[in-house]
Amino acid sequence: MYATQPYDHLPDPMVQPEFYDTVVIKRGLAWVIDAVLILALVVPAVVMTAFIGLFFLPFLFFLVGFVYRVATITGGSATWGMRLMAIEFRDQRGERFDFSQAFLHTLGYTVSMSVFPLQLISIAMMFLTERGQGLTDMLLGTVALNRRA
Repeated sequence: MYATQPYDHLPDPMVQPEFYDTVVIKRGLAWVIDAVLILALVVPAVVMTAFIGLFFLPFLFFLVGFVYRVATITGGSATWGMRLMAIEFRDQRGERFDFSQAFLHTLGYTVSMSVFPLQLISIAMMFLTERGQGLTDMLLGTVALNRRA
């Protein structure tokens, strides 16, 4: 029996580069789309709290964003922004995320977004690694791929 490498079940970026082409740029555009969608969910929440939510706006944005990301990634291994950009997450086995993977990935994303140096490291890693993986992706062994047609 042969030991498998961590990414044996994922497309090789040297042999099948089409799975990774423009993924980093698409992730950036998906992030912008997701931020707008999260804001669109936060605004009604602020109104429904008779604008008291403005006092807790960063926390409210964090909470809504966290739930949004976990729910959408669990539902299709991609946020709505990622779906519009035709990319999705896959784990080391090449499978879609389940709830626990979506939760852990969102937690890692949230921590890296909360600590500015980690955010910069993650962005740099996306541009410099052969699979376009950010810090959270590297820790969890996950990748973002172009969706199969």
